[in-house]
Amino acid sequence: MRLLFVSHSFPPADAPMSNVGGMQRVATELHHALEARDDVVMRTIALRSSWKWVHLKAVPFLASLAVRLGREASSFRADAILFSSMTTALPLLVAGPRLKAQGIRLGAIAHGLDVTDPNPAYQAAVRRLCRILDVAMPVSRATGEELIARGLPSDDVRVVPNAVDLSRFEGAAARHAESGAVRIAGAPPLRDDAFLLVAVGRQVRRKGFAWFIENVMPKLPDRVVFWLAGDGPERESIETAIQRAGLQSRVRCLGRISEAELVELYRRGQLFVMPNVVVPGDMEGFGIVMLEAGACGLPTLAADLEGIRDVIEEGVNGWFAPTGNADAFAARIRALLDDPAEVHAASERAANYVTSTFRWDHTAERYLDALRP
Repeated sequence: MRLLFVSHSFPPADAPMSNVGGMQRVATELHHALEARDDVVMRTIALRSSWKWVHLKAVPFLASLAVRLGREASSFRADAILFSSMTTALPLLVAGPRLKAQGIRLGAIAHGLDVTDPNPAYQAAVRRLCRILDVAMPVSRATGEELIARGLPSDDVRVVPNAVDLSRFEGAAARHAESGAVRIAGAPPLRDDAFLLVAVGRQVRRKGFAWFIENVMPKLPDRVVFWLAGDGPERESIETAIQRAGLQSRVRCLGRISEAELVELYRRGQLFVMPNVVVPGDMEGFGIVMLEAGACGLPTLAADLEGIRDVIEEGVNGWFAPTGNADAFAARIRALLDDPAEVHAASERAANYVTSTFRWDHTAERYLDALRP
C-alpha cells in the first residue's frame, strides 16, 4: 500500500514531551509502527508543534492542506490517505471530492472530542466530513456511535482500539535497574504503609479529578495518598478542591513530569484511577494512560462510561465503578487496602493483559485492513 499519512499532532523532533496527549501518542506511535512494515510505502505530511503553539499553527497548516493534498497524493501515487484525527481531515471538505475521483481511499482516526466538540460550525463540518470519508476508525465503540449519529454509515465505521508502545517502558525499566529509583519532582516522601493512587492526564473537567478529591478521598483512610500528573485548565479548581477538603498532606498535583518520572510514578502506585464524569460535548474517547499504567503493572479503577469501556476488562486489568458514585469508588479502594495479595495479583494480570492485547504491531494491521478497499 502506498499510504499518505497526515497529522497535525506531532511534537517537535527536539522536544518530544512538549506536545503529548492521547491523540498525539496515537499519531506518533502508529506512524512509527507503519514505517516499520515492509508492505507499506509511506509519505508523511505533519505539523510539528508544542502544545503551546499548536492551536495557532494548525489553522494555516490545515488550510494549506486543502490545496497541498491533491498535489502530494498525485506525485506520490497514493492508494490511501490516513488522517490522524477528524480535525486533521477537515481539508477534505475542499479536497475530498477530487481525491475520491482519483480512486484514493480516504480514512480518518476518530478519538472522541474531535467528533463531539459542541461548536456549531465544527459540528456542521464533521457531518459533511462523514459524507466524504470512505472509512473512519474510531478508537472506541462509544466514539463510533457518535460518528454514526452524525451520518457516517455504520458499514464505514471500523473500531480500532488504541495501543501502547511497550518499548517505552522496557527501556525505562532497564534505565531504572541501572540507576535506581527516579526522583519525581514535587513528590513528597511516602509513609511506609502508604497506598498510592495515581492519575495522569490533561486536567479538564471530564476527568473528574476535583470530584474525586472532594467526594472520594475523604471516605478513605489517612494512609491513602493521591498523586496527579499533568496540567490543564482545571488545575486551579483541583487545587481549590484539595484546600477545601483539607487534604494538602494526602493529595499532590505534580504538574508536567518527564517520561522517566512518569514511568516511576506508574511503578510506585498501587492503583490507577480514572474517575471521569459526564460533560456534554466532551467525551472520553478512550484513555490511553490506562494502557500505559497497565503496561507498568498498575491496574485501574475507572468510571463506567464512554470509551473507557473498551480499555478495561472487569477483574482483569481493573474494575469499574458507576460514574459519580463516591461510595462505589471508595468501597473498591478499601477492599484492596485489606487484600494485598489481590493487589499483587491484579498488577500481574494488568501487565499481562495490556502487553498481549494492545500491541502496535497488531493494531497497525487493523488500520491497514480498514484502509484496503
